[in-house]
Amino acid sequence: MIRSVEIKASVTQAATEAGFDLVGVAPVADAPELEYFPRWIAKGHAGEMKFMEALDERGRLKRASLAHAAPWARSVVVCAINYNTSQPYSTQESDRGRGWISRYAWGRQDYHDSVMLRLRQVEMSLQDACGTGDLVTRCYVDTGPIVERVVAKYAGIGWIGKNTCIINQQRGSWLFLGVILTSLELEAGLPTPDRCGTCTRCIDACPTEALIAPYQLDSNKCISYLTIEKRGALPQNDDLRSAMGRHIFGCDICQDVCPWNRKAPATDAADFQPREELINPALDWLAEISAEEFRRAFRGSPVRRTKRAGLRRNAVIAMGNSGDRKFLPMLGKLVTDEDEFVRKSAVWAIQKLNSTD
Repeated sequence: MIRSVEIKASVTQAATEAGFDLVGVAPVADAPELEYFPRWIAKGHAGEMKFMEALDERGRLKRASLAHAAPWARSVVVCAINYNTSQPYSTQESDRGRGWISRYAWGRQDYHDSVMLRLRQVEMSLQDACGTGDLVTRCYVDTGPIVERVVAKYAGIGWIGKNTCIINQQRGSWLFLGVILTSLELEAGLPTPDRCGTCTRCIDACPTEALIAPYQLDSNKCISYLTIEKRGALPQNDDLRSAMGRHIFGCDICQDVCPWNRKAPATDAADFQPREELINPALDWLAEISAEEFRRAFRGSPVRRTKRAGLRRNAVIAMGNSGDRKFLPMLGKLVTDEDEFVRKSAVWAIQKLNSTD
């Protein structure tokens, strides 16, 4: 046990030196929160995110249990880093000709790469401290068969809020998570108590009613899912499309209104400092962005995930929601665009603008 305590202390120091704000250890156990996961999948709430449905060799959902995903694992090291900036929150009240990109994508480097680089430093420290060739480790930043926010809770990083985000009492919810699965049994932390209380601001503020109940999200209605993960045409639901506002990549509303984010500190990490051109980009530029411009403008950015086709589709929907009829001539051209889903979105956007008083 003494050796385990020493190793954990070494890992904690390495995480701090790597730039992480929080670090903890979670046990490998089937947390009660994961019992809901198979039902969430069965209800179709994962939308088209088929990777959520990955099975092990025995046909069991990997994400429903770490024993399914990594039977060799004994502990999970969870690291968190703040990505909040001093820029204002998303009010959607500024220039109607501009869209909104979620603040996690404002940085100068894709957070997957940035967090993974730091996580590898912690992994190396763990291996050095262990001093054995028998140690097995795996690092993940939103890429593995694991529900990060659940292990984060049991590592003492924070509690899972009603908006399904991990929330830390001092740092709020603007946190990137990285995890290291290890075959080494380390002393685990204690789960963080839920401090949401009776507050329902996140649920009340969600314009698409994606938070169908406290701690429950229907991805099919979530603006982040619709603008990032959803391929092809958006649902033929005028209320849903209208509620998307001018969001073109992700959504911050449920975090913007969270009281625990009122005093959330701003990060000083250089790679998370915002690129000004990504905070409120012009919709007309995005709607007609060329393949070369897309590669250049979003090189190293998570915005690449939505692909050029998805970003253009989102910009056209945002034009329709802008209430600004100056977009009508451009939308008139886009109804003959080579991309089918841009064309269909342009037709909808014209109808929406023409129906605006």
